[in-house]
Amino acid sequence: ACVQASISAADFTWSRALQVSLPTFELGLPAYYVLALSEASSNLSRYDGVRYGQRASEGAAARDLRDMYADTRASGLGPEVKRRILMGTYALSAGYYDAYYKRAQQVRTLVQQELQAALQQYDVLVCPAAPTPAYKIGEKTSDPLAMYKGDLMTININLAGLPAVVVPCGYTEDDGAKLPVGVQMVGRMFDEASLLRVAHVYEQTAGVAGSAQPQVVAGQQQGQLVAA
Repeated sequence: ACVQASISAADFTWSRALQVSLPTFELGLPAYYVLALSEASSNLSRYDGVRYGQRASEGAAARDLRDMYADTRASGLGPEVKRRILMGTYALSAGYYDAYYKRAQQVRTLVQQELQAALQQYDVLVCPAAPTPAYKIGEKTSDPLAMYKGDLMTININLAGLPAVVVPCGYTEDDGAKLPVGVQMVGRMFDEASLLRVAHVYEQTAGVAGSAQPQVVAGQQQGQLVAA
């Protein structure tokens, strides 16, 4: 609602806003993570303490090469990195490559074709920057899938290789606090100039910049920034 209201308030008298259907849009999220995790698994395999990365047993005699690899990657890579490597390795393993990685590449092509076809009819595509307002720091740490879903509105643009810009469009109430909401504008490939002009007109006429902003104060106990 915030995004729709802000677009209506902007002075786009030289154009008109129409809804467009993108059936493959919801398929981009799983395809993106299959591709991204597969690439992470492949690229991060070099960090074994021999070719790249700091060796965990530096200065001490390693028991054997396998233990040195395990110690280095266990101590040098964080939980999220390890999770992505494991899932990416699974997607690239024999017997699953065609079922996951190859199919994700096919979905990527469909997403790209659909977005490019839409941009042949319209100058700019507009959508929310995220499916929900910002959540509290650490709120989703124990639920990685919930965090991945937060990328729903942006990852299709990466898959298609299109330029996009996010600008503020207003605020929403959450437990008495005002949280910022962003609107994403997507343009044609290699036409960033037109996209930035549209975003500039929106910022100048939507009236969001002058609205009330959330007050950011320093936490007294842990020194964290808190929106009040």
